[in-house]
Amino acid sequence: MEQTIVEKGSPFATEPIGKLIARFAIPSVIALLVNSLYNIVDQIFIGWGVGYLGNGATNIVFPITIIALALSMMIGNGGAAYLSLKLGESDQAAAKKAWATPSAWW
Repeated sequence: MEQTIVEKGSPFATEPIGKLIARFAIPSVIALLVNSLYNIVDQIFIGWGVGYLGNGATNIVFPITIIALALSMMIGNGGAAYLSLKLGESDQAAAKKAWATPSAWW
């Protein structure tokens, strides 16, 4: 007796691009807005508690933090994409090598 398994298709393959952009971009935009609001409120409290020197210090460090975050996200997302591609190709050896040595990514 043969069983039929109905697979649910990936939304990336079946849904229109506009709907996918809205589905994934809107939560990202909301997260960025919340993060920006957090930074504004943080600056207000630092200004009240520490003063203008505290605001100056955090304004110097903030771009460095953003650059570090961008680099870590680039390496993390790129590594995850590479690993997913290798696992999708059923290339277990390359996936294990990439997981063990980040230099295999480039």
